[in-house]
Amino acid sequence: MEHDPLITLLLITALAAVVPLIATRFRHVQLPIVVGEILAGIIIGRSGLNLVEPSPTLDFLAEFGFTYLMFLSGLEVDFDMLVGGGQDTRDTPWWKRPIPTAFTVFLLTVSLGLLSSMWLARMGLVENPLLMGLILSTTSLGIVVPVLKERELLGSSYGQALLMAALVADFATLLLLTVVIAAMSQGLTLDLLLILILLVAFALVARAGRFFANIPVWQRVVEELSAATAQIRVRGAFALMVGWGVLAQALGVEVILGAFLTGATVSLLTEREDSPLREKLDAIGYGFFIPIFFITVGMNFNLRALIDSPQAMTLVPLLILLAYLVKLVPALWYRTRFSWRESIAGGFLLSSRLSLIIAASAIALNIGAISEAINSAIILVAVVTCTLSPFFFNRLYPARPKKRREGVIIVGADQMAELLARRLQRAGEKVVIIGKDQRRLGTLRQQGLRVVEGMPTDEEVLQAAGAETAKSLVALTTDMDARYEVCVLGRRRFNIPIIVARVESMEMMAKYRALGVRIVQPALATVIALEGALRFPTAFDVLVHEDDNVEMGEAVVLNPAMIGVPLRRLRLPGNALILSIRRDNTILVPHGDTVLRRGDRVALIGSPESLARAERLLTG
Repeated sequence: MEHDPLITLLLITALAAVVPLIATRFRHVQLPIVVGEILAGIIIGRSGLNLVEPSPTLDFLAEFGFTYLMFLSGLEVDFDMLVGGGQDTRDTPWWKRPIPTAFTVFLLTVSLGLLSSMWLARMGLVENPLLMGLILSTTSLGIVVPVLKERELLGSSYGQALLMAALVADFATLLLLTVVIAAMSQGLTLDLLLILILLVAFALVARAGRFFANIPVWQRVVEELSAATAQIRVRGAFALMVGWGVLAQALGVEVILGAFLTGATVSLLTEREDSPLREKLDAIGYGFFIPIFFITVGMNFNLRALIDSPQAMTLVPLLILLAYLVKLVPALWYRTRFSWRESIAGGFLLSSRLSLIIAASAIALNIGAISEAINSAIILVAVVTCTLSPFFFNRLYPARPKKRREGVIIVGADQMAELLARRLQRAGEKVVIIGKDQRRLGTLRQQGLRVVEGMPTDEEVLQAAGAETAKSLVALTTDMDARYEVCVLGRRRFNIPIIVARVESMEMMAKYRALGVRIVQPALATVIALEGALRFPTAFDVLVHEDDNVEMGEAVVLNPAMIGVPLRRLRLPGNALILSIRRDNTILVPHGDTVLRRGDRVALIGSPESLARAERLLTG
């Protein structure tokens, strides 16, 4: 039966749109959307209703989605963390820090994986123990990161240890798989050294990209062409990905390594905090190409071959058991820093496997290293582990009361800092001023302001000011080096959500933005204030008059009862009103049909009492 490729694509894209709606309905076991896509593919594919037949068009889209998935995996690599080793490690022995720990856990995992696969080979269940050992050693970064984000653990030393382990497992396993597959398909020849050319090219491109990124003219041109129909950043990322793929093919290397290195290159050259480029690339991948790949994986899943193969049927439960064993045993190494429950929970989370194990299995099938039945068994292992592992992690990881962040730290003790502190204190904020001038600090202390004396770049001074639980930090010190360093400490060491800095230098703005710091340029701020006083006098009076009973405030929507509620049905306390909503780096002007979502940052106006009650209502 002939199938029109466009109708086939319509069916697949319709499934891709429906699957998230169904997957989010599972309350007790959180079903990853990609698992839902694989299951949807099984239903319409050769093991189900057989509604779709393979076609060159579909094969190309699925292969490109596979390549794009590896590209986004490389985009997750945080080089600042790889170089810096994460937060909270200064007083930790080197062998307990995230990078040495990650490599230790990975080496133990690979060793156990190889021993397990050799045992399977002796039982006659696998033919290539080296390849199966590496397949068992994989970890799904795409599962680990969202789970850690959901539990708000990425900024903790525990979350960083698991994230680093997943990063090392992802990159090192991919590199080793590339070498092993190249050796299996081409033999042990000097051509394997061509992989080094790909790595050297990565270093050269990254260095060249850093050089061009610091040229003001180039920066201006890229900024001008990054919006509307030009989208030069997105086009450049795609051109780079395809270029790496062509280079990898020319060198006889698997395209997935080239795609992964492309993502790593883009990660190295772009800002990690609030990057519109990353959002666009994620939207393109997870909105179109990647669902096609996973649905196609399900369509090609051969349940009949699996059932008809006693070898594969015996292998499935053993692979699931070993998939957890080779991760849980090495995870006990985390007991050197964390509790037993945290270590075991981390082992379960690192046991989740998805994109890389499916990729490795597909490549092994293409070169004839495994049978179709074994490929189906491996896909089944991926579905099981990436579904159950987050469930086990959430059950085992001890629930801890969240520290409520409150208070503002002002670094600097000049008149501007004093004025800001008084206004914030009048609005009900807890304010701490850090400075070095004893006489000036004494004057501020006599006026009822809390002060801490010392160098703001000293971690102990910031801790004394309450940096571990502060919600905001304002860097106003006149020492430019100290100002930047305190922002780095606030972001990377204490994970303070909101950091604002006074920045006069245009050259320094890019560095602050890379940290996710909000920038205030004094001259520009003065011009904006003057313009506001002239064009919007009523709003300006609300902001600057201290004797009126009207203030502005902000709240993050976290209360489940408020999520999904249209504003026309929302009754805020007293005279509180919603002015605007910040959602995914976009400012929304609200109307009656606007629906609140979790994480929306809402700007409010009203009396102080009404604002306080409205903030409690929205945050829950």
